[in-house]
Amino acid sequence: MSALSRSEGLIGIVPILALLLLWQAAVSTGMAPPALLPSPLAVLARFAQNMADPAFLAHAGITLYRLFAGFLIALALGVPLGLLGATNRGVGAVLKPLVRVLAPVPKIALYPALILSLGFGDASKIVLVVADALFPILLATYQGAAMVEPKLVWSARAAGTSRGGTLFKVILPATLPSILTGSRIALVVACIVVFLAEMITSTDGLGYVLVRAVRNFQTVEMFVPLIAISVIGLALNGALALARRRLLAGFPDED
Repeated sequence: MSALSRSEGLIGIVPILALLLLWQAAVSTGMAPPALLPSPLAVLARFAQNMADPAFLAHAGITLYRLFAGFLIALALGVPLGLLGATNRGVGAVLKPLVRVLAPVPKIALYPALILSLGFGDASKIVLVVADALFPILLATYQGAAMVEPKLVWSARAAGTSRGGTLFKVILPATLPSILTGSRIALVVACIVVFLAEMITSTDGLGYVLVRAVRNFQTVEMFVPLIAISVIGLALNGALALARRRLLAGFPDED
């Protein structure tokens, strides 16, 4: 990691520390009753305690399963559709109006219909994650493929590379930075959506843990799943950022 990346990481910690200090100040000065807003130290202590609790870890594992299942399906659908939409006029003509209509729709509004058709289990939650994570990946892939220098494609074709070979050997590698950027956005979206879905209808997962704590008026327990999903999001984003640096080491304008 470069010195610049380390300094950016240290600077990024400052607003988090400032938020924790403001939180502690609000509790210490009595601006917020401890019964409604527990101290950050109490929440962090309970979070550390729950990290050794098999039941809590099982809920976190269920959330991760739904998150990754939905994200990987979205990745498997979004990348090919984006590539085909940018390189094939027929596919692009069909894809563009569908994306324009469906992308702005709040997918959480479709969740009742998914529950009715797929039930209250994993399937409805995974499909909701797919529906939300698909568009960032598809749009990023499409834009990246559409921006590939035409001379690279012409050169490959002139050298005897087939149309399919050009797609996999020229367009896909050149689109990789955009795909990874869209994937980082999609992962954040997936974290939010799976948590919301578990809050609405679930008997397991981190979202359910939060709702259960609210029903029992356990304010400390209520904050623990929020911290857990934040940590998961930060870890996944960091892992993908590291993978991006490794995969794009030879690309211009990349660290």
